[in-house]
Amino acid sequence: MAPTQPDVSVIVLAYGDEKYLGEAIHAVLASTGVHVEIILVDNGCSSSAVRELPLDDRISLVTPSRNLGFAGGVNFGAARARADVLAFVNSDATVEPTALAELVRAVADPGVGLASGQIRLAGDPGMINSAGNPLHVLGLSWAGHMNEPVALHSEPGTVTSISGACAAVRREVWEQLGGFPVEYFAYLEDLELSWRCWQRGLRVEYVPSAVANHHYDFSRSDLKMYLVERNRLIFLATCYESRTLLLLGFPLVIMELALVIVAAAQGWAPQKIRGWRWILSHLTWLRSRRSAVQSSRTIRDKDLAYLLTDKFDPAQFSLPSGANAAQGALRLYWRCVRRLL
Repeated sequence: MAPTQPDVSVIVLAYGDEKYLGEAIHAVLASTGVHVEIILVDNGCSSSAVRELPLDDRISLVTPSRNLGFAGGVNFGAARARADVLAFVNSDATVEPTALAELVRAVADPGVGLASGQIRLAGDPGMINSAGNPLHVLGLSWAGHMNEPVALHSEPGTVTSISGACAAVRREVWEQLGGFPVEYFAYLEDLELSWRCWQRGLRVEYVPSAVANHHYDFSRSDLKMYLVERNRLIFLATCYESRTLLLLGFPLVIMELALVIVAAAQGWAPQKIRGWRWILSHLTWLRSRRSAVQSSRTIRDKDLAYLLTDKFDPAQFSLPSGANAAQGALRLYWRCVRRLL
């Protein structure tokens, strides 16, 4: 008798014109080594992409009353999933046939909290989009190892954060963590969930055999800049220990001042200020969220410091003038204060 294939519930979100949705859904349905169900969350698809999907009893379409963003949309879909393993696949990413089975195998290890696939650039599949995402000491995160050759990232191992474009988690872990914080709406929610796994002693794994080709398009819209910067501050305020925040207080203030200058020069200063206003108007929620996150952790920041990077090196855009000198000063500062955690 052939071994029973594991079940996996794949949450896919649809929003906007969804040029690649059909391609993404067909790829998931063609997965081997697993039984898939797709929970398709229509967050506001503006084209006929959802209506043109094949009639398949493995696809369940759910429609919230409003756009819940990535965080809320995934939570909405996950609440309706049936399998013991949940997977997230972007609507502009196509998974290779064995990718989901590889992710399911990885999260079967009880010591693993999350598993992230090898995300390749669909336009140049010999190059990486993300091989796991880093976390800078000041709360920044980006697509790790982007534009580096795939051949350099063929070995599995732990990473600081998954990429939400293609990842998996056991349902029990997802429920213990409470899913994504819906307040994030979009951006850095995958980092936040990953960090809370590490705080509970659960590893975050990079699985290079779980390949997804991603039609990645880096954009700098007003909404994105607002959410990225606001969510970075939420992450710092809720996920770092008080001692860590105290030790990083000086460079964090300098960072904020520098970002205001950059934002003004690049035209997104109103979004930066809007993020501060949100923080100030949600202090009660921030205190409550911080209390919940800190009380549920079992691992101290000092034991997670090795997961942080003090070098900012995203491939998506160049650093402003003077950044290299500032980075050098920050690296020296961090290496001095790190021993005090």
